[in-house]
Amino acid sequence: MDIESKGDLLFLAHRIPYPPNKGDKIRSYHLLSFLARYYRVHVGAFIDDPEDWQYVSHLQALCKGEALLRPLSRNQALFRSLVGLTTKKPLGLAYYQDDSMTKWVQEIARCYTLKKVFIFSSTMAQYLKYLPLSLSTIVDFVDVDSEKWRAYSKTSFLPLSWIYKREANALLDFEKEIASQVGASIFVSQAEAKLFCTLAPDLSEKIFSISNGVDIDFFSPDHCFPSPYNPESKVLVFTGAMDYRPNIDAVVWFTKHIFPKILKEVPSARFYIVGSHPAKPVRALISHDHIYVTGSVPDVRPYLAHASGVVAPLRIARGIQNKMLEAMAMAKPILATPEAAEGIELPQACHALIGKGIEELVTKGVNLLQKGDELNAGKIGRNYVLNNYCWEHHLQSLSQLPNK
Repeated sequence: MDIESKGDLLFLAHRIPYPPNKGDKIRSYHLLSFLARYYRVHVGAFIDDPEDWQYVSHLQALCKGEALLRPLSRNQALFRSLVGLTTKKPLGLAYYQDDSMTKWVQEIARCYTLKKVFIFSSTMAQYLKYLPLSLSTIVDFVDVDSEKWRAYSKTSFLPLSWIYKREANALLDFEKEIASQVGASIFVSQAEAKLFCTLAPDLSEKIFSISNGVDIDFFSPDHCFPSPYNPESKVLVFTGAMDYRPNIDAVVWFTKHIFPKILKEVPSARFYIVGSHPAKPVRALISHDHIYVTGSVPDVRPYLAHASGVVAPLRIARGIQNKMLEAMAMAKPILATPEAAEGIELPQACHALIGKGIEELVTKGVNLLQKGDELNAGKIGRNYVLNNYCWEHHLQSLSQLPNK
C-alpha cells in the first residue's frame, strides 16, 4: 500500500471500530486510525452494543468521510443465520447481511473515486461483490476463523457440533475464495498466517501477518490507581469480554478445576473476573467462595495494577490475546495455558508461568501467590512488549503490502 498517496478509502468492519475496549475493536481501531492519517475514510460497520451509539461522532471526526453504522439485533441476526442453514454459505454471512449496508457500499463506490478498500473480518468480505473488481483491496482476517469453529465443534454436542463443523468447512471455502480475489490478506500473527498458508498453499504469496500492539503508555505500571481489592487478599484476575465463548469457557474451567485447589493452599486467594456483559454461566460463579464478577468497569487498569497475578486459562484461542499484552505492559506476571500464549514468543521468565494442565497451573498459581514474582516475569514482560509490540512499528507494515 502506498500510504503517501491520498484519496478515499472504504473501511468495512463487522463491529464499530471504536472505542478500543475489546479484542477485535482494539485492532480495528488502530488500523483505522493509521489509515485515516493518509486517506479520507468512509466507514461501514454494525453496532451490536447500544452503549456504542454514543461514540458515533468520535468515529466520524477521526475518519473525515461518510459513515453508515447499522444496528445489529442478535436475535434477528441469529434467525437469519438459521435460515442460512438451507444454503451452502457460511452462517456468518447471513448474520451480517444487511440491505442498507449493500446499498450504501454501492453508493460510496458511485460517489467517490476509491483508492483502497480495507475489509476487517471475513464476514464483511461479502460486500466486495458490490464493488469494482479493479479496486485495490486488503482483507484482515485477523484469525483463521474457520479453525475456531472447528475447535468449537470438537467441544460441543449434537446438534451444535454438526452446525459448528458445517460452519468451519463453509467458512474455510469462503476464506479461500476471498483471499484469491484480493491483493493481500493479513492475519494477526505469523502462526495464523502460516496456518492459512497450509490450508491454501497456492495463495501463500499474498498472505501476510501484522501483529497487534499495545498502548504502552496507557497500560503502564507507572500510573497510580486506588486498589479495588481488600488489602488482605491475594488476587488473581481475568479480564475480557465475558459474553465471548472462549472467555466463558476459560473462567468456568479455572473456577471448577484450578482455583479451588489454589484456594486450599492459599486461603487469602481471590479470583476476580473483570469484563463486560457476563453471560449466565459467568454470573453463576458468584456463588463460589472468593470469586467475584464485576461486569463492565470504567477502567480495567486498577484491577490489573493491584492483582498478584493475571490469569489467562484459555482452552480455545486463536492469534494474539490482547489481555496477555496488556497484562505484560502493566508488568504483571501471567498464569496462562499454552493456547493463550500461542501467538506470542514469550521470554523464558514469562514462559515459566505457562501451565500445560490443571496440576501445573495449580502448582504455579500457588507458588506465585505464596512467593511472588520470583523470576521478575512482570518487569521482563513489560520490557518485552516495549521492544516488540509497538503499534506504530507493526502498522508501518501496511506500506509494504502489494497493490492489486
